[in-house]
Amino acid sequence: MRARILVIDDDRDMCELLHERLEASGYEVSWRQHAEEGVDLLSESDFDVVITDLNLDGASGLDICRRFKENRPNTPVIVITGFGDMGAAIAAIRAGAQDFLSKPVDMALLEHAIERSLSQRHLREQIRRLELAQVPPAETLGSLIGTSRAMRTVYDLVRRVAGSDTTVLLSGESGTGKELVARALHDLSGRSSGNFVALNCAAVPSELLESELFGHVRGAFTDAKADRQGLMEQARNGTLLLDEIGEMPLDMQPKLLRVLQERQVRPVGGNNCVPMNARIIAATNRDLEGEVEARRFREDLFYRLNVVQIHIPPLRARGNDALLLAEHFAIRFASRAHKSVLSISPDAQRKLLAYDWPGNVRQLENSIERAVALARGDLIQVEDLPEKVQSFDGWSRAAEDVDLENVLTLEQIERRQIERALRQAHGNKTRAAKALGIDRRTLYRKLDRYDGAPRTLIPRDPQQAIRP
Repeated sequence: MRARILVIDDDRDMCELLHERLEASGYEVSWRQHAEEGVDLLSESDFDVVITDLNLDGASGLDICRRFKENRPNTPVIVITGFGDMGAAIAAIRAGAQDFLSKPVDMALLEHAIERSLSQRHLREQIRRLELAQVPPAETLGSLIGTSRAMRTVYDLVRRVAGSDTTVLLSGESGTGKELVARALHDLSGRSSGNFVALNCAAVPSELLESELFGHVRGAFTDAKADRQGLMEQARNGTLLLDEIGEMPLDMQPKLLRVLQERQVRPVGGNNCVPMNARIIAATNRDLEGEVEARRFREDLFYRLNVVQIHIPPLRARGNDALLLAEHFAIRFASRAHKSVLSISPDAQRKLLAYDWPGNVRQLENSIERAVALARGDLIQVEDLPEKVQSFDGWSRAAEDVDLENVLTLEQIERRQIERALRQAHGNKTRAAKALGIDRRTLYRKLDRYDGAPRTLIPRDPQQAIRP
């Protein structure tokens, strides 16, 4: 791939000469006679080296150097001038120029300066990649990245429980990195030389889930043409992650419970049991306690899985971790695409920090992959980010939604929140009070204060009565 050169010089003859000579040497050359045109072109396209005259009509080459250093810090600038002296050379270097040449230009010296600039740029990119991609930030664990207090709590729990065979339940919103935490638990354990096997319980049809987990013998069902080892056997001496455990069908849950209690597996259609020697880690984005209350998840299985629970915080609760992750993803995707995108502009950083990331780390990763693909230069700009991130303004959006003529009173808001909590708790007042952050007696007093409240605060499911 040919290196791209941008020439900025108000002398048309000089532009055409450099274009002809450098093209003949194998470079791809574009040129502009006006400084602003050159700056605009650089903002639209990625160039490997910029060559600019020191004295331009309406602008100075030093100004261009300063602007490029601010907006394209990794694009080297070579300054040429017919009025060169040591003072001008020093000023150019201080303004951010990579090299300095006098007119008339010696083409051999210019090409040598270009090659030197390209080599130094490549070296800076390699160093940056090593710093951000290979050397993890402080307070990281495995593939997990983050220095926030919330993530340090996760790291501490992982390190403390990794060495045991205790069953762990990972909770957290979708996209927070629960599988990465499970892998860290595996890698830090004495089972790290064994297999790490992951199963998404929501992705396997219920009629196939038992066979997938426990295996089957030939002839167990129509398509069972040979014996098949289940995932629990495949994870022998290793770790089995049961992701989205809250989606496991009710009729499958007692079978899993039996395996966890007896530590042996019977393949579907088989007569003999085989030992189960895999550490079980479960993960969910659901409130399993609520699922137990709603009788959608077995209480005994919940307590068997919930020996140690590690909650993975959402990205919006992790502060500057969003920027650490964004830089990490930018380096990774730029390397894959053979692009020189190395960092994120200050304005884009502010947008990344302001956004609430409902899809968490997975959404951030997709957003940065898009930004790298669209970036024109060495920096990811605001316009490279998804529209939702660019336009997000939580405060102004909330303010725009307020209709003063229809605004609710505090008592109405409180009453609606209580009603919502009771409905989500399926009428269980103890659990509703806990969710609201008040004690049960306070909840009773508030219910008594609302005229007719006991009749209105009824769960949507008429089969569910409000329980004390």
